[in-house]
Amino acid sequence: MHWIDLAGRKRLLIALPLLILGVSWVVHAWLFVDLPSLDSLPERLAAPSSHILDRNGRLLYEIIDPNGGGHTPVPLSQIPAACREATIAVEDANYYQHLGVDLAGILRALWLNLRGGETLAGGSTITQQVARNLLLDPAEAAERTLTRKLRESILAWRLARAFSKDEVLELYLNQTYYGNLAYGVEAAGHSYFGKPAAALDLAECAMLAGLPQAPAYFGPLTNPAAAEEKQAVVLDLMVKRAVISPEEAERAKEETLVYAATPFPIEAPHFVSFVWDRLEARLGADIVRAGGLVVTTTLDLELQRSALAILRRHLSRLQAPTPERPARNVHNGGLVALDPHTGGVLAMVGSPDYFDASIDGAVNAALAPRQPGSALKPFTYSAAFDPRRPEPWTPATVLLDVRSAFPTREGNPYVPLNYDRTFHGPVSIRQALACSYNVPAVKALQHVGLDSVIKLARDLGITTFDDADRFGLALTLGGGEVRLLELTAAYGALANGGFRVEPAVIRSVSGEGAAGSEFPLSERSVGSQRVLDPRVAWLITDVLSDDAARAPSFGRGSLLELNRPAAVKTGTTTNWRDNWTVGYTPDIVTGVWVGNADNSAMGQVSGVTGAGPIWHDFMETALLGRPRLAFDRPDGLVRGEVCAISGKLPTELCPHRSSEWFIEGTLPTEQDDWYQLFRLDSATGLLAHEGTPPERTIEQVYLVLPPEAQRWGREQGIPAPPPSVATVTVGVGEEAAPLAIISPDDGVVYRLSSSVPAEQQRIRLAAAAHLSMARVALLLDGQPAGSADRSTFTSPPYEMLWALQPGMHRLVAVGRTADGQEVRSEPVEFEVLGDG
Repeated sequence: MHWIDLAGRKRLLIALPLLILGVSWVVHAWLFVDLPSLDSLPERLAAPSSHILDRNGRLLYEIIDPNGGGHTPVPLSQIPAACREATIAVEDANYYQHLGVDLAGILRALWLNLRGGETLAGGSTITQQVARNLLLDPAEAAERTLTRKLRESILAWRLARAFSKDEVLELYLNQTYYGNLAYGVEAAGHSYFGKPAAALDLAECAMLAGLPQAPAYFGPLTNPAAAEEKQAVVLDLMVKRAVISPEEAERAKEETLVYAATPFPIEAPHFVSFVWDRLEARLGADIVRAGGLVVTTTLDLELQRSALAILRRHLSRLQAPTPERPARNVHNGGLVALDPHTGGVLAMVGSPDYFDASIDGAVNAALAPRQPGSALKPFTYSAAFDPRRPEPWTPATVLLDVRSAFPTREGNPYVPLNYDRTFHGPVSIRQALACSYNVPAVKALQHVGLDSVIKLARDLGITTFDDADRFGLALTLGGGEVRLLELTAAYGALANGGFRVEPAVIRSVSGEGAAGSEFPLSERSVGSQRVLDPRVAWLITDVLSDDAARAPSFGRGSLLELNRPAAVKTGTTTNWRDNWTVGYTPDIVTGVWVGNADNSAMGQVSGVTGAGPIWHDFMETALLGRPRLAFDRPDGLVRGEVCAISGKLPTELCPHRSSEWFIEGTLPTEQDDWYQLFRLDSATGLLAHEGTPPERTIEQVYLVLPPEAQRWGREQGIPAPPPSVATVTVGVGEEAAPLAIISPDDGVVYRLSSSVPAEQQRIRLAAAAHLSMARVALLLDGQPAGSADRSTFTSPPYEMLWALQPGMHRLVAVGRTADGQEVRSEPVEFEVLGDG
């Protein structure tokens, strides 16, 4: 047995080296064959140029090789300690403790990967990132495999042995891409803050350190909220590493960063930066950084230059003081032009001067969320016109533009005002939308529901309405923020018959050289997703292109009129911080925003005086030489006649009729009952009765307005009808109440003030009726609101003044008609708070 054990040991001693040799050979073949040499590092720092071209092949920007003019390496000694420490904190906290590879990090990542069933987590150190980005082939670097991770680790270990920690960190800080066309921290300092790396402070360094992980997402010029969150994470990690104090971190978080850009050879810089972000999202950052790409975009350089020149000219006009008015404090603006049938961006101006730090010129106004004012109204009415709704509205539907209070979730009533601070009484939706009246738009939003409008906006591509709970009825007046690019694309759906438009900027991408192969890429943005009924889109377009309908607000032949059919809508925020004009023809849609990047108020610059002239001049330039196209009317629309004042079928009493377009099946079926014929006693002016002599009986037609509009009618001098008027209806299927409280608003809250005499703290209690009332009484909290002679009325107006008393109150009007019938109004509740 002894000789058997001895023979087995000999075989084992012979086999073991062979086994080790075989395993070594397999590992070598798996991980070390064709592993790049560190000697190749210098040549790998130089990447071939990539070119971004307009749609006609004209150069917009040459992406310089990182060792070229667009990239300036600096020694580590010229990079602030704050930038070095911020980078280490967020990328590799144990950088100075490991030999290029963080084994604990790799094991942690491996465990997460095994649990996830695929390569889900990284654990790459700064040295590994340098190895991956500068030594591995771009295709391999983009892989998420165990093999790539191990080869990257081997290269990192070699780098750590060949170079000092400071040398590797210097390579990282000089070669990393920070977004906004900047390679290396020196270029990033100039690109974002207009200063060299040596001049960057803690807050700026923390902002830059967070960018390399996802420059397109964390870019402060396009996504400031995400950038600030990432900056805070970096600062907190620096506190955790005890390289700064919590107080220093808080001061850095509170610092207002001033962004700037320095001139470099580029056309349409905001657009180029947007294209770069799209390329990274579609191809991956490694392929884009490798260079050698030829990117053909959708941009028309001539249109882009025209847009920029027009924007600058009109902003200068607004800023120039005149004897009648001072400068308007308007410094910024943006313009986006799209092809509504392809989604291709033809022009994108993000500011009048990308390189002017004083106006935050590097901020892209085409992408920055801003309040759109009335520019959202077409989509509210689009939802109301939807033929799938029960009793859909039409351009002929009449709404009451009178003082109206709307309940809110907060309990305080919302009382919208029109831009001209006046009310216009009964108006058709055609006039209400064309003239941009606010009260009818809020009534339309209340009618269709907030959720319906938000869903439609999202379906049209507006992504900023992510939290429906924070919006109220003011949404249709611009109470939610939108991006100019997305709003312009949403209008594109009105131009193309209802198809969603996704803005496209890339026509094709091909690449050779460093990338090593072809990368065909194109964006198709308008497909088969129809989000609007084509008849609804055409009706909205017909209203927005109706110069006569908007004449009461804008006059005939305003700057909103082109030399061809064009639909257009303006928008102005109540605080003068934003104004808009968005409009389209069948072949181009253009949106313009004017304001200030710092959100300061302008000097009474509206959509028609600020953005409107820019839109007009650009559209005339863009359409020069093109055929004049009309908007194609789809099938399923019919023409009908209505009584203009009520929107119902006209009777022989209706003096003013209008012709209107309707979706089949939506023509009104009710006859007009607003104009009514009365028999009067010519001697008394009262209603004739059985005993009135025939020779004194005359007939006269009166306009009978709903109760909510009666006060407006009296203010306009419209003759009031005599008693015994039949009930009239307003809107679609809405029956006007025979008796209604018109003051105060339901849900309003008043507060007493000790500085105001009690006798002056009174409010108006008022009711309106359109039945003949023998008597009307105002009851407050179940009791007469005042003495009999003050709270009981035998003729209109039914109103009184009431001294405020603390507490919750409930007001009801109770009336008795001429024939003895008792009617009651809906109750109105309000609250009076004590002083303090």
